[in-house]
Amino acid sequence: MSGSSVDPRDVARLLRQRGEMGGRELFLEGFTRAEALASAARSKEGRHADARPPVSVRSAPAGTVGGSADLSVLPSSYEELRRAALSCTRCRLASGRKHVVFGDGALDARLVVVGEAPGANEDATGVPFVGAAGQFLDLLLATVGLSRRDSVYICNVLKCRPPGNRNPLPDEIEACLPYLERQLEIVAPKALLALGSFAAQALAGSTRPIGRLRGEVHSYGGIPLVVTYHPAALLRNPGWTRAFWDDLQLLRAIMDGA
Repeated sequence: MSGSSVDPRDVARLLRQRGEMGGRELFLEGFTRAEALASAARSKEGRHADARPPVSVRSAPAGTVGGSADLSVLPSSYEELRRAALSCTRCRLASGRKHVVFGDGALDARLVVVGEAPGANEDATGVPFVGAAGQFLDLLLATVGLSRRDSVYICNVLKCRPPGNRNPLPDEIEACLPYLERQLEIVAPKALLALGSFAAQALAGSTRPIGRLRGEVHSYGGIPLVVTYHPAALLRNPGWTRAFWDDLQLLRAIMDGA
């Protein structure tokens, strides 16, 4: 397929076939990295960030990390919550940001994907997962029939970029987590996918490493939660893509009611 345009459906068929045959190496065989990212970029066309009206709010989920935060002080409508986040100064990250990166995708989404923190591309645009890792994520979600255009909402634990893309600090997570909790109340998804250790630990309420958290179904306030590696890690470590694919199959089974 090298040298020709790549369709996400071709990738889906390839991955499914390789999985059914028991193949262990599933890193987009026959695709260059540039082709994979170019294909993912096409799946972003037509998206409109935060374009849908707010939906009703459910009761606050229990047992979450940072549960001591007072959610009652935050707005209960999506647009008001977004405006509150855009002017937030609750932690040190506010002083160095270009944009607050609040969220993107369908507000009536069946799935919410939660990452860790914005990177440079996200800080520059105000939209989560728009760099190479985000484009790869869009491609991988497309292989199981999901897209932020109509079925997925994407956000991060932190809404502002840490300097130099360093890891989030505990007090930054604590300051920002109420916004995420309220987002999840408003969107009210059928399932959650946490990407990376910080998102996984925050939503699963655990300090276990991600390698021990993935592969099973957790619960966040009664919502099924699957955790997996961050797509940026897959670009650095292609061998982990099989594990990510397995986690997507678990997620898809949950969403299909299996």
